[in-house]
Amino acid sequence: MPRVDPNTQAHLDWMGFVQPRGLVVSAPALVKAGAILNRNDTEGQRLLGNCIEERVFRADGEAEPYLPDFKSFARNVLGWRFSPRAFVWVSGSEDATTSLVVPLPEHEEILQPDLAVRHWPPPKNGGPQWQLLVRVVESDQGFDTSEQGSGTLEATTHGRMERLLRSTGVSAGLIFNGRALRLISAPRGESSGWLDFSVADMMLTAGRPIVAAMRMLLNQNRLLTVPKKSRLPALLKESREYQNVVSERLSEQVLHGLYELVRGFQAAHDISKGTLLREPLDESPDTVYRALLTVILRLVFLLYAEQRDLLPSDETFVRHYSLAGLHDRLREDAAQHPDTMDQRYGAWAQLVVLFRMIHDGAKSGEMSLPSRQGALFDPARFPFLEQLPTLEGTETQRTADAPLVPDGTVYRVLGKLLVLDGEKISYRALDVEQIGSVYETMMGFRLESATGVSISIKGPKKNSAPSTIDLEQLLDQSPARRRKWIQDRTDRKITARVNRAVREATTTDFIYAALEPVVDKNATPDLVPGGSMILQPSQERRRSGSHYTPRSLTEPIVRKTLGPLLEDMREKSGGQLTQEQILEIKVCDPAMGSGAFLVEACRQLGDALVDAWKTSSTHREDLAGEDEVVAARRIVAQRCLYGVDRNPVAVDLAKMSLWLVTLAKDQPLTFVDHALRHGDSLLGMTTDQIKWFHWQSGKGKYQSTIETREVMDRVNHASRLRKRIQESGSSAGTRELTGLWCAAEDELARVRLLGDLLLAAFFKGRTVKAREMARSNYSKSILDPDSDDPASPLDDRRFEAKPLASFHWEIEFPEVFERDRPGFDGIVGNPPFA
Repeated sequence: MPRVDPNTQAHLDWMGFVQPRGLVVSAPALVKAGAILNRNDTEGQRLLGNCIEERVFRADGEAEPYLPDFKSFARNVLGWRFSPRAFVWVSGSEDATTSLVVPLPEHEEILQPDLAVRHWPPPKNGGPQWQLLVRVVESDQGFDTSEQGSGTLEATTHGRMERLLRSTGVSAGLIFNGRALRLISAPRGESSGWLDFSVADMMLTAGRPIVAAMRMLLNQNRLLTVPKKSRLPALLKESREYQNVVSERLSEQVLHGLYELVRGFQAAHDISKGTLLREPLDESPDTVYRALLTVILRLVFLLYAEQRDLLPSDETFVRHYSLAGLHDRLREDAAQHPDTMDQRYGAWAQLVVLFRMIHDGAKSGEMSLPSRQGALFDPARFPFLEQLPTLEGTETQRTADAPLVPDGTVYRVLGKLLVLDGEKISYRALDVEQIGSVYETMMGFRLESATGVSISIKGPKKNSAPSTIDLEQLLDQSPARRRKWIQDRTDRKITARVNRAVREATTTDFIYAALEPVVDKNATPDLVPGGSMILQPSQERRRSGSHYTPRSLTEPIVRKTLGPLLEDMREKSGGQLTQEQILEIKVCDPAMGSGAFLVEACRQLGDALVDAWKTSSTHREDLAGEDEVVAARRIVAQRCLYGVDRNPVAVDLAKMSLWLVTLAKDQPLTFVDHALRHGDSLLGMTTDQIKWFHWQSGKGKYQSTIETREVMDRVNHASRLRKRIQESGSSAGTRELTGLWCAAEDELARVRLLGDLLLAAFFKGRTVKAREMARSNYSKSILDPDSDDPASPLDDRRFEAKPLASFHWEIEFPEVFERDRPGFDGIVGNPPFA
């Protein structure tokens, strides 16, 4: 592992102790700005100790150190001189009133800081005036407990500060209660992050670096004296920009991790003498691609959950089951046995056990895992990942014989997901949108078998995917045609020097050596023998890279969509929204990709639902001790959000994005299978068109036959089943919801077939006459009295081929289109960039 710069490591050490939530500051960004930590800040600890008193806060009678006076602490420890030009006490200042006081008439309350720190000297050209807002609360007031204000607003101290920051446009806030300081970074349009400087922790011998970090970030020089590019707001901004770079770099590594996994399963397949993947490779090679992609998604889900304390923290789980623990053990093995890691096995079996525990749940002593269920960890979805036996008997009587994926493969894959430039990646600091964008790099591939000895050629752009070419086929081309042959298959322009060597090559070894400058050794580090699995990008994918949709884009677009809708509802209901009104809202992204816009819609509607619970007498779901924000998001995701994408991999990514943003410690994965669907949003028929089996509604000849009634009966039944999914409470289990959805899908399968046939007939002919003939032929075949079940012509199985990824909106989402006001209330998504 590369050695980390000692100044960077010093910041990583204190951040590892305080455990920031979300992104506040980044170690490399601090070092780049010249913010170097004094590890042995004995002076700072001495000054802090001079300000401290002790008081009993806990029921056990144990006294804790605390700071009784904020001004004394800020003056003596942080060096604040409280110059009135830079430090403004808001309650006594007229010039601060308009910009820093936020009235909330709906709650009969006002939000304002106690103290505000200016940018000094004042910025020119209308730049931000304020850099930090400070609130001082009582020592027994926790940051995350509800604070009773003068009105009806029910919110935590932290929530009030974050709302104040968002409303005023100030990006940083500080809360002080004597027992700790909380530094909050909340730029408008982005996710917030915060970290706590605990007084008790800072007074420990090991707490000196924490005191040093607090003083380094918040001292008066940092706020007012150093160059502006090194002041606190610049550090926070630079940290976020660095994190965007991290997500871009991580995108490359994740794709490399997928290549590693392909090679690892190729090795396991070879060890099994071709039996492990024989069936899926024969039937549908892309099933293997989807399975390996699912493994990567499982790993990132677990890393996110581990770093956000949503998995057990007891020693048994951390040491023996967690991904971090597994990576540490494999790293030790690699140090001791570097040459045999690809001949050692066992790590994959541990992953299989962990995946099963997440899906089924587990309990042993103090360790307890809830059953998450859901498609992500479903062992039956891709049985070859566990090599489940097909023997008869109950599931508990069977044993899985895990594929022999080398430990070296697992170690390298985890390394790609966990470490960047020698530094551990903080999933805690990554937005869900950033994680989704990272995994978008794996979309747009198909899995193939190499036709001969092959290598991968780098893509034409920095983030574009490599393409694998057959060197034997290349060698068969005449020397003059070889450059064009390569470019046609890779979009890669070959330099004159490389082209000259390629033209002169007479063997595959020579041609490999000639192409070495453009070989992507992450995809194929060596020559790949014929018959091996390779990932090949689509034409569109190989020419373009992934496109990150940041929250700074999704937040204003979604707010522009939902704001007027919520305001209109609020006016109609006398100023307060109810739970019923919010959950009746239906929002859709018709080309959802990794689900960035749906995630933001989930956040905003979730916030509106929490407000409705607090400000009205509306019915409130039984949260059973669950965090109310997460609970609200889970309900919104299941009831209000819809998405479609023509790429089935995007559907998996969007599901994972919503699972992450609604993830609760003791709850199953949010059920969204019914609402996030695969299909082409532009190809489909209406219910009427399907019912009459004609693209011009009412022109068909089926008015008096059974098909008309059967179509409507099936759609209506499916609609009732889907409404039961949406209206199910938190007590409904995933198995129950999956059963309802499968029953609805069974009802719609035959109706969907009619729509597909009608669509196929429309595209089959180039003239009206040809289309009508195709439609008529399909119609006669459907009504064929010699079919297996003439009483149910929709049961005909001869038309299952689906050449188009059609999506018939009205039958896929019947509960949306059967309402009094049919259709979606809001459409969100990427603007149509050129």
